[in-house]
Amino acid sequence: MSKKSRSKLWFLVHSWLALPIWFFVLIVCVTGTLAVVSQEIVWLANPDVRASKPSDDAERLSYQQVLDALNKAEPDMAVRFLSQPDGSHFALHAAVTYADGSAPMLYVNPYTGAIQGKSPSFSFEDFTRALHGWWLVPFTNGYSWGWYLVSLLGLPMLASLVTGLVVYKRFWKGFFKPTLRFNHGARIFWGDFHRLSGIWSIWFIAVISITGTWFLIQAILADNHITVSTEPVVPVIAREDVPLTQSGEPAPRINLDEATRIAKAQIPGLDVSFVSLPGNAYAHVYLGGRGWYPLMFQTANVNPYNSKIEAQFLVGDRSPLEFVTESMRPLHTGDFGGLAIKLIWAFFGLVLSMMVLSGLLIWTKRTAQATAAALKRTERTSRKSNRTCADTATEASL
Repeated sequence: MSKKSRSKLWFLVHSWLALPIWFFVLIVCVTGTLAVVSQEIVWLANPDVRASKPSDDAERLSYQQVLDALNKAEPDMAVRFLSQPDGSHFALHAAVTYADGSAPMLYVNPYTGAIQGKSPSFSFEDFTRALHGWWLVPFTNGYSWGWYLVSLLGLPMLASLVTGLVVYKRFWKGFFKPTLRFNHGARIFWGDFHRLSGIWSIWFIAVISITGTWFLIQAILADNHITVSTEPVVPVIAREDVPLTQSGEPAPRINLDEATRIAKAQIPGLDVSFVSLPGNAYAHVYLGGRGWYPLMFQTANVNPYNSKIEAQFLVGDRSPLEFVTESMRPLHTGDFGGLAIKLIWAFFGLVLSMMVLSGLLIWTKRTAQATAAALKRTERTSRKSNRTCADTATEASL
């Protein structure tokens, strides 16, 4: 075999070995698309997670009213946390602890306060996000190698975006004269689809690749015990500052509605979407939600005895670096603007998956054709070599 033939053979071997990488990228894209709308899929499949109105004129209960309803229904149950998922059509989530030590997450109707169901310990949302984010590889000592494997894809994805724009001359014409030929064979169709979907997904590929690369940096920083957070550590309430009743018990705390009102009054535009109840007599009421900047949560620690906000962490409190890094996750998942944003992210995630699939089909067909041609050349060379050997042997016998 000539040196040129051996080089082509090694190139074909290299091409076929890239097949698992193509499938890996495809699965990551598909599972990411699924993870974006996993909560909505559960909403369609499970009535327990829906915020069903008992009547058309029913109004949502406040957090304190929900807490009262839960305490009335389950007096021995301790409520730790109440949260409203992104979307008023979802039931409230209540993290609770029972007397037997179990600590499930409950689905609570926001209009009646009734317990509608219990979230499984490893829900469908958890499964899809874990499958996409770290391939279900457990976190045993820091970030799992699955997390690193997936987040590393951000670098070649960003590189492929840049090189694709360089290779595809005058790509912007695809916005004004999109080409998708249906009657010229599968290879032409998938080639047109690959280029067209890439053009219209430029912004999405850039967002996903940059935020995916940040997840890689985040893991490296965390595993090396480096933080960029400027969030203050809130001290507990001092023992001498806890008012006592005549019997020596801690005085009654303010209710959740009062804590919410105080936080909203001091933090304009705050939409409180979660409340964490004090776990002991020295803890604050911790609550928060999104404000004017939808990619970040703002939080406040309210003293339950004197009704003062003793700590807060607002958008303006972030450092410039932290402002960027905290925006990465919601930009990656599309979880910051309700159902409309999620559907946009899911659509372009599907387009990205199809683009990877089209590239896989084009690459596979091209490599298969090159392999078949190489095998034919090898067979012809072998026949020619055999004939030459036979002729040489005949001449020698004569």
